[in-house]
Amino acid sequence: GAQSSRDVLSKEDLEFLKCNTDYDEQTIIEYYKGFLSDCPEGKLNPATFCQIYSKCFPTGNAKQFCDNVFRSFDTDQNGVIDFKEFLLSIDINCNGTPEEKLSWAFRMYDMDGNGYIDILEMTKLVSSIYKMIGAGQDHLLHDETPLERAQAIFQRMDVNDDGKVTKYEFTRSCLEDQNLLDLLTPIAQM
Repeated sequence: GAQSSRDVLSKEDLEFLKCNTDYDEQTIIEYYKGFLSDCPEGKLNPATFCQIYSKCFPTGNAKQFCDNVFRSFDTDQNGVIDFKEFLLSIDINCNGTPEEKLSWAFRMYDMDGNGYIDILEMTKLVSSIYKMIGAGQDHLLHDETPLERAQAIFQRMDVNDDGKVTKYEFTRSCLEDQNLLDLLTPIAQM
């Protein structure tokens, strides 16, 4: 029946993932088995994704941040994450260059997809990071409120003072500041 065909990754998907990730066939198959055990239908919805993701941040509330991460994983924007989307995002966050990781993170921060980050988007995301990392990582927070931190980050990134942070400004700022990189890419440290 239909269920048994889902237990095996299609040849096309396997070949695609071997070509587009750093994973070998055995690793891809292992990831696929784990993916199916978490979501037997082969699609990860936002609620299940958040349940799984929250386990990585047990001391904080990851719900708000999860929504943004989910959007970045769901590259075709159909409301679910399939295995290919899942593994491609995991690969970038585990094996990607700093530039690839930051490009992925930029998509997460650019909530409306208009090609730049405004102060409102930065504030929402910094607030969600504060809630998510909780008490265990407060050395990253520098005793600032989320708004103060977002404004300070935004000011540093918005090099030309036009009220927008472009992908180039975002990437350059993060590559020049390890603390900023650690705060703004918490998924890469999982």
